[in-house]
Amino acid sequence: MKKKMALCTPIPEKFMAYINEQCDVTICGELKHGKGNVTEEMTREECMGNELVVLGDEYAGADTIKAWADSGMKFMGVAKGTPATVDYDAIAAAGLELSYTPGRNRVAVAEFNMGLMIAAARHLTLSATGLSKGEHVGPAKDDIYDVPDIKNVTFGPLDEKHPFTDYGIGFELYGKKLGIAGYGAIGREVAVRAMAFGMEILAYDPYMPAERIEKDGAKAVDLDTMLSESDIVSIHLPVLPSTKGMVNKDWFSKMKPTAYVINTARAAVIDQKDFVEALQNKVIAGAAIDVYWEEPVPANHPLLKMRNVVCTPHMAGLTTDVDSWSGTMMGEEVTAYLKGEPRKYLWKVRK
Repeated sequence: MKKKMALCTPIPEKFMAYINEQCDVTICGELKHGKGNVTEEMTREECMGNELVVLGDEYAGADTIKAWADSGMKFMGVAKGTPATVDYDAIAAAGLELSYTPGRNRVAVAEFNMGLMIAAARHLTLSATGLSKGEHVGPAKDDIYDVPDIKNVTFGPLDEKHPFTDYGIGFELYGKKLGIAGYGAIGREVAVRAMAFGMEILAYDPYMPAERIEKDGAKAVDLDTMLSESDIVSIHLPVLPSTKGMVNKDWFSKMKPTAYVINTARAAVIDQKDFVEALQNKVIAGAAIDVYWEEPVPANHPLLKMRNVVCTPHMAGLTTDVDSWSGTMMGEEVTAYLKGEPRKYLWKVRK
């Protein structure tokens, strides 16, 4: 007799062929209704009575999980890097383990992270926005293709009207020290890419063995060393009771006044008021951030107006490739469960 499975996120066909042999699969949640079109109540009702429930971005609180467990759920999966959309305590109380997809977007975030570092170091967004707004441009021409025959084309003399004077001259990543706060899947991907740029990596992660960090060519250091010596500090910390607001004025006071902060993790790990004040008061030189304490970010948030801050709207972890990575990992988990084999990606709650 086939098992019943509720599926809310895509899994590649190479896994679905076997899954469909073993299960009667019902498409539910966002996979059925589209991104952002599902409430928890809808998901709860659609997934009820299934032995396997596989979620994507759908929410499942304690009452929902208990209802599913009472109706026969024995496998639960969430195709997210950090399954913050479900109640871990309720899953444990039901005697179940949670499959998830750690590092599914590690390449996407790491590549974006490098882009933010370059944008901050070279003032890319400030200068690009300035040009599009009409700053430092010449008068309009009837024929833009009629250009003077000049060998060395430049924006003119380096005076008070020059873009370099207005936007500032950036620095190279080559030869600089990059502090990695949290050497997990994404932190490591950033580190190895930054090393290709010629950066020296100072990694702070009290939970990661130093030999694993140094095997990659990075240097395992304590927090004070990472903060005081880094030219850029890249945040890769999960949101836990122990990490909320961890990046605060004490961190900023130990950093170089020329240093930048990059955050593609979660805003909650940074003390918002301390961060704004450190940037306003030039305790640190600048920042590039993709995540906020409230999203969408309020229109009057001071970070949006700061010339020394690059802001992007929570884009780092989303590419056209991420669903394939997470679907493959979740497909492996479902297949292992159906075959009675150990699962590889089981969530362990950290405090």
